[in-house]
Order: sequence, then structure tokens, then C-alpha cells
Amino acid sequence: MTSMSRLAAFALLALITFATLSPIQLRPHLGDANVERALAYILLGAALALGFPSRVMQTVLFVCAVAGILEFLQLFDPGRHARVVDGLLKAAAGVAGIVLGRFIITWVSRAAERR
Repeated sequence: MTSMSRLAAFALLALITFATLSPIQLRPHLGDANVERALAYILLGAALALGFPSRVMQTVLFVCAVAGILEFLQLFDPGRHARVVDGLLKAAAGVAGIVLGRFIITWVSRAAERR
């Protein structure tokens, strides 16, 4: 499961990077932009937590750094806008995903102990 989660995290990171830095017309639109951002980073955070279960602090720092760096890089694309509030939303959603991933790990391990 760890290697699958790591592969999922890598794929999500690639998708998030593309959606964040590509021209706005190439970005996938599934709904409200804030919901899309939050869902993407929740999934990334959960995949990182499941893929690197013993590295909680590193995953938190990584997801926050990714959110900040990708938001900053939007400054260099004239068709995009970088906002601190968007970066904070992405970072918070990533951390929420990590918490969700840790909850899943705890739940699965407790269920395995009961058997």
C-alpha cells in the first residue's frame, strides 16, 4: 500500500503542478475553484501520509512548501494570479489530508489488532 500511495502522491503532484501553472484555459474545471484546490491538496496530503507514514513532519513541510512555491510561480504567468489566501487554503487542505491519512492509518492498525 505504501508504494501505491507514493505513486498516487507523485501523480497528484504532477496533476496539481500542471493545473496550477498551465494556461487557465487548459486547466481542468470540475466545479468551484476553491473546492477543486482543497480537494486536490486533501488527496495529495492523504497520499503522502499513507506513502510516508513515519515522516509526518516532513510531509507537512513538503505539502506546505509545494503550495507556497506553486502559488509563487503563478506570479510569472501573466494569465494567472497568485494570492496568499489561495496558498494558505492549499496548505491547510494538504495538512487536513495528512490528518485524514493518519486517521486512516490508525483506524486500519486498530482494526488489524482486533482480529
